Amino acid sequence: MRSFIAIILVGLLFVLALLFGAKNEQVVTLSYFIAEGQYRLPVVLAVVFFSGFIISWIFACYHIIKLKLALRKSNKALKKLTAADTTSVAVTPKDQAA
Repeated sequence: MRSFIAIILVGLLFVLALLFGAKNEQVVTLSYFIAEGQYRLPVVLAVVFFSGFIISWIFACYHIIKLKLALRKSNKALKKLTAADTTSVAVTPKDQAA
């Protein structure tokens, strides 16, 4: 449910950025290493917002996958320990004396 709300919030922010850019039909000049270009403000805002969203999504996916792998490894170790514990409980010194 939280992820659905987050997606809706990001979508609304994207629409808000586009509306803001649509009201400002200015042409902006972007200078980068080799050349420079003139673009409309809504296009620049949309590209910057979308690229920031994609970059942060990639970082979040990396951390989520890393945590899931650590959890899977811990669960495997826990199953191994519980399996070893049940075999050691089955043969106790009390049972051997009887």
